[in-house]
Amino acid sequence: MGHHHDHDHDHDHDHDHDHDHDHDHAHGHHHHHTGSGRTLLIALALTLGFALVEAVSGLFSGSLALLGDAGHMFTDGFSLGLAAFAGWLALRPASHRHSYGLGRAELLTALFNALFMLAIVVGIAVAAIDRLLNPRPVDGHVVTGVAFVGLVINLVVAWLLARDSHNLNVRAALLHVLGDLLGSVAALIAGIAISLTGWTPIDPLLSLLIVLLILVSAVRLLRETIHLLLDGVPFGLRFHDVGQALLTIEGVEEVHDLHIWQLSGERMAMTAHLAIDDLHHWPLILPRAQGILANRFHIDHVTLQPEVSHASHRLYQIDEPNP
Repeated sequence: MGHHHDHDHDHDHDHDHDHDHDHDHAHGHHHHHTGSGRTLLIALALTLGFALVEAVSGLFSGSLALLGDAGHMFTDGFSLGLAAFAGWLALRPASHRHSYGLGRAELLTALFNALFMLAIVVGIAVAAIDRLLNPRPVDGHVVTGVAFVGLVINLVVAWLLARDSHNLNVRAALLHVLGDLLGSVAALIAGIAISLTGWTPIDPLLSLLIVLLILVSAVRLLRETIHLLLDGVPFGLRFHDVGQALLTIEGVEEVHDLHIWQLSGERMAMTAHLAIDDLHHWPLILPRAQGILANRFHIDHVTLQPEVSHASHRLYQIDEPNP
């Protein structure tokens, strides 16, 4: 009975320690997340501002390439806005209804963005094929000038987002902007080629090449997001390595019921049962385990449950006198 009491007492200690640890982490995490939200809002303002310029220029020059790119940038603006909103939702504190907070909104947004990207790919491919079958005149000089400005703006936005690309939500937004960046490069090459040679099919041919590049990235993002929404172990993290790292701690004899999943765009959670040789060692084992998980694997939301290993159980039973 006394043995059972110790177990409860130590488990409470674990809970308190875990709570303190979480509190410290949440503070730093909030600060970091605000940064990614601000980045997304700056990117949004730049993208929508230029999309407007592009739309006006497209109408003026009679260029479908520019109008198409403007449409693409408006959809990008929408995606960035959605990503910024999801980032803001992820900052909301946990509640009785959502005990983990709303971090999963970032994964849902990344999923929506990947699907949205696939729809854009189909749209551009259809328009490009139509353009190849029915060529139209294009003002190459206007296309070249506007495409060059677009390229500069997209480079700035991509640079802003790339600094925060470990967040899956920001990475989904970055994917859209890189698609735009490639679109600007294509429009620039097409504009120069049309100005020099007057050969208009280069415009839709380059569009099709870009569509293929965007498609590869969109499918990869879709696969990763669905995997994480199904509580898969995050990519880049090996399940076996985490278990082995915990077994290196002195006193830990077995690790089981190990679960690792993604809470939001950049937060991971983990639970496990650790069978240890003596429950009195738990106050030393717990902080060591938390340190390894946070430093080596960046897992910050950890719940560990101690239990006496089977070998120790047999020893206790042998020592206990018969009733």
